[in-house]
Amino acid sequence: MEQDKILFRERQRFRQVWLWVVVLGAAAIFWVGFVYQVLLGNSFGNKPASNLQLIIVFVLVGVGLPYFFYMMRLQTEVVPGELRVRFYPFHLRPVRIPLHLLRDFEQTVYNPIRDYGGWGIRWGFAGKAYNMSGNEGVKLYFYNHKPLLIGSQRAAELCEAIRQAKEMK
Repeated sequence: MEQDKILFRERQRFRQVWLWVVVLGAAAIFWVGFVYQVLLGNSFGNKPASNLQLIIVFVLVGVGLPYFFYMMRLQTEVVPGELRVRFYPFHLRPVRIPLHLLRDFEQTVYNPIRDYGGWGIRWGFAGKAYNMSGNEGVKLYFYNHKPLLIGSQRAAELCEAIRQAKEMK
């Protein structure tokens, strides 16, 4: 079936070193507290939490937070007549964008902080964005609503695949 022919597929993860330093730094505090209080039997801090409370917070922040960021990914697929974007774990199913709704599209370089307020699923004055890292992507212009930016490490390939898929319908 032609609809299932994938013209482009990209999976992205958070790769920013500074982000992982922050996430793992926050987790490390809870690892230290867990080891110091629960495993070694000492009190951690001036007003220590109970061991049960510390174990719960350790599991949520010390293990859960890094795992959550590790599992996040942006998957972009282009098939004839359709663009599919899935920001896991927030989208259980891909967001399907019929290409006949596009007025225009272009490869673009943008400033994630200034234009959209960062990375992830973002809303800004310039429209909505799905991005994970970097500053390149494809901006989609619609007939009936604000533009949508799809961040990509391979923006030129994505733009070409959208052009091909739009022609194939």
